[in-house]
Amino acid sequence: MKYLLLSYTPAAAWDAATAGTPSEEAMAAFAAYQKFEQELRETGEFVSSEGLGHPAVSTTVRKTPDGVVATDGPFAELKEVLASFAVIDVADHERAMEIVSRIVEVLGEPIEIRPIMGDDFGT
Repeated sequence: MKYLLLSYTPAAAWDAATAGTPSEEAMAAFAAYQKFEQELRETGEFVSSEGLGHPAVSTTVRKTPDGVVATDGPFAELKEVLASFAVIDVADHERAMEIVSRIVEVLGEPIEIRPIMGDDFGT
């Protein structure tokens, strides 16, 4: 079963002005994460993983009574921002929990585990 892992980071720790230049702490966290990624590649459970751009350069598109509207930039009073995502393909939710628990233990930031609806959704 595939799971989407959504990794969050405190908004205050991610300065838009320096988002393109990672800190030593960010590079250390990335190196630690790469070890987990390599392990999952070796077990065949890794599908993909990507970091995301800073919320200040994001755009949200929504439908309003006046039509479709695009809004740029961060939202008011963000406490946490979505920093990256990964897709894993594991036997079950228990295995996803095992993997994510180890990553959170090392990196210290929350990760949301969300099942991906496959071809069998609704059957």
